[in-house]
Amino acid sequence: MNNKLAVKFLLPIVILLLFVMFFANLYLGRIPENPPGTTGNTAGNLNNKGLFCEENGTVYFSNAYDNGSLYAMNSDETNSRKLADIKIESLNVAGNYLYYYQADSSAASGLGSVRSMTGVYRSTLKGTKMTCFNKDPAQIVSLIENHLYYQHYDATNGMTLYRQDLDRKNPIEIAKQIINPASSQNGLIYFNGVEKDHNLYSLNLSDHSMKLILERSVWNPIIQDDFIYFMDVSYQYRLCRYQISTNEIQVLTEDRIDFFNVSENAIYYQVSSATAPALKRMALDGTNIEIVDEGIFEQINITSQYVYYNEFDNPVPVFKTPLLGPVNVTTFDSARDAAFASAN
Repeated sequence: MNNKLAVKFLLPIVILLLFVMFFANLYLGRIPENPPGTTGNTAGNLNNKGLFCEENGTVYFSNAYDNGSLYAMNSDETNSRKLADIKIESLNVAGNYLYYYQADSSAASGLGSVRSMTGVYRSTLKGTKMTCFNKDPAQIVSLIENHLYYQHYDATNGMTLYRQDLDRKNPIEIAKQIINPASSQNGLIYFNGVEKDHNLYSLNLSDHSMKLILERSVWNPIIQDDFIYFMDVSYQYRLCRYQISTNEIQVLTEDRIDFFNVSENAIYYQVSSATAPALKRMALDGTNIEIVDEGIFEQINITSQYVYYNEFDNPVPVFKTPLLGPVNVTTFDSARDAAFASAN
């Protein structure tokens, strides 16, 4: 009789516990949804290796003075500190997480297999709790709302475009071609063709359908509001912009350029010239052209306050100038000092 009463009493509790465990397993580790329109980094930064990204006054960056290790600082460069001893590129940030490509295992010195493997990863904003999305080689990684899009490579299929949920579930190949996922707006990725032509296309993120936008040879398109900025391949890689609403193309400079990045107020671009190479900036409409620095530079990354870059094929020193206002080129000393402090 006592046993029957015990079973009758305990059975509902056991069922309740099983119910709780089921839903805990279902939702445990699920990443909260990001607001509509969320992107993890700007297209211009991602096209320049994604070495800097920013959210809520904090800049996360790959510190060239410490073999590209993951660092963070305030947007005014105060409180620069090391987060993780891993070499990273294609940095994205949203909510409570960072997403990136771990570029080189040679920088890893910590314990555990995650620190000794290349691939696409997620971590907390403190650089902890690293989890792997994919261990295969990848290039540009782009967070768009609640999915991660990245250029995935394997020896069988070459470079294709993958999409994956932010909780690491449901990895799928959405395009069997080379697509740069850096530039997105309103549920569309804007990209140039690579294999058959260099026309401008859009990729619908809902049904993965593609649409021809502009029949012209373009490279590294960056969409911002009603304009798409691009390198005009057929005309010596000059910088142009295409206005979507009017279907008009405006030439911003006749200079041949190698790299460029776009902020809300200005364009920074590297002029390719045998006699007068220089990093320049202009207003979004091509006016007010200024020389920022004479020489050959690359990896132009922009935050809310500064533009960072380095000499071609020389990662250090890292140079910077204020994003707006008078040009004032200095070196990124706070990153150098933080790397020195970390080593000691």
